[in-house]
Amino acid sequence: MDVLFYHLTESTLEEALPPLVEKSLERGWKVAIQTGSRERCDALDQLLWTWRDESFLAHGTDREEHADLQPVLLCDNASNGNGAQIRFLVDNAVPDALSGYERAVFLFDGHDVEQLDSARAHWKTMKGAGHAVTYWQQGPDRRWQKKAG
Repeated sequence: MDVLFYHLTESTLEEALPPLVEKSLERGWKVAIQTGSRERCDALDQLLWTWRDESFLAHGTDREEHADLQPVLLCDNASNGNGAQIRFLVDNAVPDALSGYERAVFLFDGHDVEQLDSARAHWKTMKGAGHAVTYWQQGPDRRWQKKAG
C-alpha cells in the first residue's frame, strides 16, 4: 500500500483536503476520511457541501443511511463503510485498520506539535510495516513538493 504524508505549512486542512479528495474521485476511487473527533467529522461534513461557490463534494457520514453508497464517507473510527480505496487520516486520527486500501494519506498541521509528533510516529510505523511511504510538504506557493520517499 502507498502511504502519503502531507505536511500542511501554508494552508489549513479545510483548504487542502477538498482538492485532494476531488483528485481521488477523478481516479475513480471511493474515499474515506477519518477524523480525530466527531466534532471535526461534523465540521468537515458541512465544509464539503460549501467548499467552493461553484461546486460541492457529494458525501455522507457513517451515521447516515446508505453509507455504503457514498463516494466520500466521513467517520471518526476505523470503519470502511463505503468500500473506499483511499483513506485520509486527519487531526490525529488513529489508523487502526488500513488493510484493503490502495492508499492511505495522513494530513497534518505543521504548526501543531502534537500532530507533528503523531505524524512522525505513524511514518516510522508505516515504513517499518513495509509500506511505500512518501513525504510531501507545501512550498511558499502552496504547491506540494516531494521531500522523501
